[in-house]
Amino acid sequence: MEPRQQKGLEIAATLLIQKKGNGWTVPSQTTLIKKYSVARSEDGFTCTCPDFELRKQDCKHIFGVQFFVKRETTVTPDGETTVTETRAVRLTYTQDWSSYNRAQCSEGELFCHLLRDLCSAVPEPARGNGRPPVPIGDAIFSAGYKVYSGASSRRFMSDLRDAHAKGFVAKPYHFNTVLGVIENPDITPALQSLITASAAPLKSVESQFAVDSTGFGTQNYYRHFTAKYGKEQTFRSYVKLHALVGTKTNVIADATVTDRDRHDSTQFIPLIENGAKTFSMAEVSADKAYSGRASVTAVTALGASPFIPFKSNAIDDAKCPAWSKLFHLYNYRVDEFLSFYHRRSNAESTFSAMKRVLGDTLRSKTEDAQRNEVLLMVIAHNIRTLVHSIFELGVTVPGLSTCTQTAISAHEVR
Repeated sequence: MEPRQQKGLEIAATLLIQKKGNGWTVPSQTTLIKKYSVARSEDGFTCTCPDFELRKQDCKHIFGVQFFVKRETTVTPDGETTVTETRAVRLTYTQDWSSYNRAQCSEGELFCHLLRDLCSAVPEPARGNGRPPVPIGDAIFSAGYKVYSGASSRRFMSDLRDAHAKGFVAKPYHFNTVLGVIENPDITPALQSLITASAAPLKSVESQFAVDSTGFGTQNYYRHFTAKYGKEQTFRSYVKLHALVGTKTNVIADATVTDRDRHDSTQFIPLIENGAKTFSMAEVSADKAYSGRASVTAVTALGASPFIPFKSNAIDDAKCPAWSKLFHLYNYRVDEFLSFYHRRSNAESTFSAMKRVLGDTLRSKTEDAQRNEVLLMVIAHNIRTLVHSIFELGVTVPGLSTCTQTAISAHEVR
């Protein structure tokens, strides 16, 4: 099977191909908002993608349609030929709308309770002489609630006053104090540990993971000389979030934030090793950017099965058993490989859900503040995921305060 056929099989298995009149609409693998039209003619298939227009040969979108619509030709004993066209069955998921509605309607109130319990477990750092600082629990709660609200620092003050009235913080701190917390590089390790703590309650239901990265736009710009146009062009800068995502609940088990130029593969092994400290990992899937002997071996060493596609120049290597085993599965049992690999797309669903709710552009301007803001987004996303898992999967969270347990019980009864 040539590379375009393999990509076509992946498209048929993971993307939504739609029948439109006498043709089909196929989403782009790189930009899902872009779609190409595939049509059948007397000479075969045609596609509107640049690859087909250039080569005038079947592209991956045409192969995807061919796998999506399977034509079977049978010859009867009488010599008659019949052609049957069957449509490939896509994997769909049911939705428990009753539980989903309760989770959505309860999320805002339960978020504050769960965030407060999470922040209360952060140990207070050693303090010197001088003006008493804001308690670390109050500081992280205020910053996390501000990121979750999506409001500017000044408009957030009404939410913080309401949180103070309900006893979540000792006082309604000034908006400059909240901004100072987000800009403080010393809280970054605490935020990293809170990501792990916020994901830990779901370790009983998560064993299949995917590794991927996404970008969050910033308020900064950079110039880049392009040889194609022969001039400098200005682009909005961004930071990268590298994450280990649970494919069942979309919880982020571990995350790190880097600059835009950091390669994805350098973060793979630290992410899965940190995730394995909390979760029992059975599968890890990732795209070709993470393909490499070290990555495959690291997954196997943790007792999990890797599902990472190979690059076009990859070869078998008997000296690396984990690599050789995956190489044979990918090349000779591709249908079986794709049945596991399709879970990787849940990582993109997770990033999409985060950005729709929390935004895809950061308000912070400094590097430390941008890093902390993304980590706070991850914590907020994990708490939202936990709320939905409580209602939809019946997950219980140990160590909650009496106030939080009462709030959850009250919403479960409604």
